[in-house]
Amino acid sequence: MKMTNIFCLFFLIITPFFAFAQGEKTDLMPIPAQMQWQEGKFRLDRNFALSLNGTFADRLFGASSRFLRRLETRTGLFLKQGFISKKDNLASANLQIQVQKAGELKLHEDESYEIEIQNQKILISANTDLGVLRAFESVLQVIKADAEGYFFPCGKINDQPRFAWRGLMIDVARHFMPIEVIKRNLDAMAAVKLNVFHFHLTDNQGFRIESKTFPKLHELGSDGEYYTQTEIKEIVKYAADRGIRVVPEFDLPAHATAWLLAYPELGSKDTIIDPERKAGIFDPVLDPTNEKVYDFLDKLFAELFPLFPDLYVHIGGDENEAGRHWTENAQIQKFMKDNKIADNHALQAYFNQRMLKIFAKFNKKMVGWEEIMHPNVPTEAVIHSWFGKESLFKAAQKGYPTILSNGYYIDLMFSVTSHYLNDPILPEGAKMTDLEKSRILGGEATMWSELVSPHTIDSRIWPRMIAIAERFWSPAHVNDVEDMFRRMEILSIRLEEFGLNHIKNRDVILRNLAGGSANIEALKVLADVIEPMKKYSRNPKGELYTMLSPLTLMADAANADAPAARKFKILSENYLKKPNEADKAEIMKYLALWKNNHAEIAELCKKSPALREMEKLSENLSLISGLALEILTKEKTNRGEKILKTSSLLFEEARKQGGRTELQVVDAIENLLK
Repeated sequence: MKMTNIFCLFFLIITPFFAFAQGEKTDLMPIPAQMQWQEGKFRLDRNFALSLNGTFADRLFGASSRFLRRLETRTGLFLKQGFISKKDNLASANLQIQVQKAGELKLHEDESYEIEIQNQKILISANTDLGVLRAFESVLQVIKADAEGYFFPCGKINDQPRFAWRGLMIDVARHFMPIEVIKRNLDAMAAVKLNVFHFHLTDNQGFRIESKTFPKLHELGSDGEYYTQTEIKEIVKYAADRGIRVVPEFDLPAHATAWLLAYPELGSKDTIIDPERKAGIFDPVLDPTNEKVYDFLDKLFAELFPLFPDLYVHIGGDENEAGRHWTENAQIQKFMKDNKIADNHALQAYFNQRMLKIFAKFNKKMVGWEEIMHPNVPTEAVIHSWFGKESLFKAAQKGYPTILSNGYYIDLMFSVTSHYLNDPILPEGAKMTDLEKSRILGGEATMWSELVSPHTIDSRIWPRMIAIAERFWSPAHVNDVEDMFRRMEILSIRLEEFGLNHIKNRDVILRNLAGGSANIEALKVLADVIEPMKKYSRNPKGELYTMLSPLTLMADAANADAPAARKFKILSENYLKKPNEADKAEIMKYLALWKNNHAEIAELCKKSPALREMEKLSENLSLISGLALEILTKEKTNRGEKILKTSSLLFEEARKQGGRTELQVVDAIENLLK
């Protein structure tokens, strides 16, 4: 690169924010470390071409070709340049790309880049071709249009990630995700500069990877839904071509029902195990005192580890805190006593020590949920924190490299605001030493799949994952929530070019609920103000839904951050701070819409029994909206004051769930009236 890393760091210190053209906001997401816009425009036409110069991996040819095709998709231009090859290094090309070396897919590899857009030329320079991949995404995001056509605004971007580990975990064990689902999500991950795909392949409900050494694992533990080894190689290459590392997870020693369904002799208790169809924490666990377990895993990993080139493999290691099957096994208890193993946590540490030797044999490093942390587990293991930052900091202070997922559990349906403002280090870790902070590698969002299907998973990941990706990439001071929402909505639509269904599949579900009718406007109005129940309350104790339950109801069409509810909340808060007729008129439009919407919902419920669980919730929305309308139009009358005094029961009723969803406008309407 033109600018050394030291100079980049110095520049960031003395220039903590960005310079924009006057009055202009950026649409970029993640926001780059540093950027400066200038007067001038680079005009696009069909003669636009790129040139690759320097040393790089072959993946840059494919990435450059995809860049051009996406540029054509955005603009409708018929570019003359086709698929990029070694001959595409012409000095006449107006996009000049200079690379110093081929990047390695490894932790802490350089992903920095520079972009300079001039009136007649665009320059991209990077130390590695991985930096060029990240630069392509920024270039595609800055394209604009005016009456004359498409253009890139002139300016400079100097960018590098804040964290080295920026991941998304997708659980394919509970609900299997076909290869096309994985690929489109990898494309979207690359678009927001994520670089780790955590592939959760095994759990109680499924063993999702082919084993030729122990075929009963996938034959008995997958219901026929698994990835062949050829497909695994395809996914790993697809990810690598986009600069994404694949870290597989083989959850051990607990979460083992699918393992023991095939090979019960490896378990800690002689039980007949049926396929697990429910969510939750279960007792079946491998026997860490059985030498056959280690021989089995040695042979299995000799087969499977080579499919994943990355240095890191995730062992899981979580949720065996009860350890009932260990406690109830007399032989295991004798082993613990003979070997002075104090408790189940120490026994799991013994298991992990044995596993570390197997990992080392195959040149792999272990990642595990924080339950693996123990004085007997060396600090070469990566601690993956899901309990909270306290354990994250504790691990870093003890010398372990760490990654954070607490606060990024996107399956829990919390607001994107909570994820966006959850920083892996700040503010709690501000007083840590620089060395301790350096051990916090970054973070991962987790998409556990108990309540998602291939049809709905995109809507649970996107667009919220965009905001989390910005938290992992951009400087810590980038935290304007309202601007985040503005930019996220723009990029959310752009991600549809990869085939993501996060926007369109809501209407597919609603049309099905409407009995195949195309008239779903009333359902869309309702869906815009409801959200699925939070955390694990939608599926209490994991017993309401099984892995075979339909995920085609209103709770599956609804998503976090209900758009109309959010807008109404902001509108009503602004009105309360500074009452004005314009905001009041807009508020009353919403209220009238919600009041009148129920009549159509009631008619739909007569034709669709699946919708009837939503009828009372829709009626409650209509009632509180009608109440608010009446008071807002007659706020000086005795009638309005009387209604207010007797409305508490109505609002209490409106807060009750319906169809495993909850109204998100109840508080805003009540606060408005109070």
